[in-house]
Amino acid sequence: MRCERGQAIIEWLGLLLVSALALSALLWLTGLRLPGVSVREAIAERLLCAVELRDNCTFDPRLELAHGDDIAAALQTHAPTLLYEEGMRALPVDFRRCRRDGCAEGGPEGAVARSDAGLPIVAFTHAIDCRPAAVAATEAAGGDCSGERAGRLYLQYWFYYPGSATAEGSTPLKPAIRWASAKLGRPSYHPDDWESYQVRLGPDGAFARASSHHGYSYRLGAAGLIPGYRLGRRRDGTIVVRRLPQVVNGWGPEAGTLYVSGGSHAGNARVYEGITRTSKDRRLKLIPFRSIAHKTGVGFAVTPPWQKRVYFDPEYGKTD
Repeated sequence: MRCERGQAIIEWLGLLLVSALALSALLWLTGLRLPGVSVREAIAERLLCAVELRDNCTFDPRLELAHGDDIAAALQTHAPTLLYEEGMRALPVDFRRCRRDGCAEGGPEGAVARSDAGLPIVAFTHAIDCRPAAVAATEAAGGDCSGERAGRLYLQYWFYYPGSATAEGSTPLKPAIRWASAKLGRPSYHPDDWESYQVRLGPDGAFARASSHHGYSYRLGAAGLIPGYRLGRRRDGTIVVRRLPQVVNGWGPEAGTLYVSGGSHAGNARVYEGITRTSKDRRLKLIPFRSIAHKTGVGFAVTPPWQKRVYFDPEYGKTD
């Protein structure tokens, strides 16, 4: 049995190699070159991912074809590490492959790269480039580069969850809360949920914010008893007072992490410690919206990203 399995794997890899060579020949004949990457590198990347020799499959030639070398590199560099609230099982997935909670659930702890159904963790990407050389093209596409937006590059990462269960959290009381809220006419659950993490790059530095209910958030909860400060604890147990970064319109200094709340999937963009369930940035599969947003033909129970105002106005403060 083991020999037969090994032979099957060899034959499958041989088929992949033949397909790769055929693709190389086609690209050479048509004169197509993927920007910033050789055909050989692109094929090798896909083969490694196909046989699951590693989890890092974030590189995708479509990212550079949609955004160009510069923005594609920025999207990969600034992709956040996801930090999940304790007890939650949900993961962001590709809505074209999964529209049910069951296929979007993964392990309850540790580093998570795929759902239990084998689906990769996905972030859909969009960029609003308001730097001088790109303003004309951005505005022609409907983007807003006026005022404070001028000179900045905005990166958007959109996450799809098959359902949202606000106020249910990740507790055993979820079924009871869902039943009671439905009876009261204020259901806690609705199908489809789009959340986002956004990065702003400019002369003043790198800032980030995350969608949270009807607006954008940088940190979770109240600032504390003293405005602008909060209590913290060092590893040795010592309690200290820490100054909070200034937050304007949800923007705060980029920390490279996105904390996801259970149930609602509302996000926060500052650093959190002690989180045991994570998805590292290099395990996110980045898919550009530009090639699929207006071609899906898929309906959602909520407004999809490409119909939201913030998709065109990167400083907009609401999520409608």
